[in-house]
Amino acid sequence: MELALRHSLTDCHIEQLVELYQNEWWSRGRDAASVQEMLSSTDLVFALVEPPADRLGAFARVLTDRVYFAIVLDVIVAPSLRGQQLGRRLIDAICAHPHLARVQSLELVCQPALTPFYRKLGFTDQVGASTLMRRTAAQHLTGFPGGAA
Repeated sequence: MELALRHSLTDCHIEQLVELYQNEWWSRGRDAASVQEMLSSTDLVFALVEPPADRLGAFARVLTDRVYFAIVLDVIVAPSLRGQQLGRRLIDAICAHPHLARVQSLELVCQPALTPFYRKLGFTDQVGASTLMRRTAAQHLTGFPGGAA
């Protein structure tokens, strides 16, 4: 089945995205109102939608200054559609987007198990002396997935 790439979400898609978020330790508990607010401040949205049911199958978003820096966030694929290269398709669409194709650094944060996947797509974990640091009110983001249920 060929999924259509969209750059915006309908209200129905937002509800489906909230459902997808509930499957992941890092996004569990997000609600429609906060997701809507998040989307309104997101620079670029990438959604793969299953026609004709208009069902959201995969999603990612990007924050960027369109010159030096872009960060890919919330890459998520519906559990029933995993293993069909939808994550790759999202990243390919992000890299090819006109506002991102010439950005100096495209970055993302992922779990160690996904590092090989992102390496195949041209990402590296060799970031010099940089260290990811976090100040958060969401304490489950400072732990490990197994302990954040």
